[in-house]
Amino acid sequence: MKMDTVGRAAGAKYECLLFDMDDTLYPFSTGFNLACRKNIEEFMLKYLNIEESEVPRMCLELYREYGTTMAGLKVLGYEFDNDEFHAYAHGRLPYETLRPDPVLRNLLLAMPQRKIIFTNADKAHALQVLKRLALEDCFEGIICFEALNHPPLQPPALKSPILCKPSLEAFEAAIRVANLDPKKTVQTPSLIRTQTIVFFFV
Repeated sequence: MKMDTVGRAAGAKYECLLFDMDDTLYPFSTGFNLACRKNIEEFMLKYLNIEESEVPRMCLELYREYGTTMAGLKVLGYEFDNDEFHAYAHGRLPYETLRPDPVLRNLLLAMPQRKIIFTNADKAHALQVLKRLALEDCFEGIICFEALNHPPLQPPALKSPILCKPSLEAFEAAIRVANLDPKKTVQTPSLIRTQTIVFFFV
């Protein structure tokens, strides 16, 4: 996908804000992080036949080393369908616990910069989260797993066959996908919430 550059904020310090989504647009207290990890661990045990005692440690170590547990599993040679993995990891999350945040919505709509979701998650999960939070119209687009791992975007000699944050290649791909000026683009930190989002008005 290619996103246009209409609506750039003239004179702003940053022209575009890349927002992480999970544990950023909603609080950690929702339990999504733990629920997702539990689903991934169950997938590893049920479909990849990994020793039960090794699953929790392996899940966390691969996440830290490769950006996502999924990417790490692929590096180790495990074969599985990407869509099936995402359906198991995200499709069973308690989306009903997410509630609209009017304060966050108003802040986002008032910000003059381009705003784009940049996530390692699949598009279906991203759309579901934004819908539940009532933030669908607050963002210009979504750079997600499918966008990063579309074959023409993958550079050669990747550390992992899965392209994901925080690798430099993932950010380079995001810049190409969204037609960004890297000198005028910033990635918002996780857990930003409403108390710190006002930083981007300056």
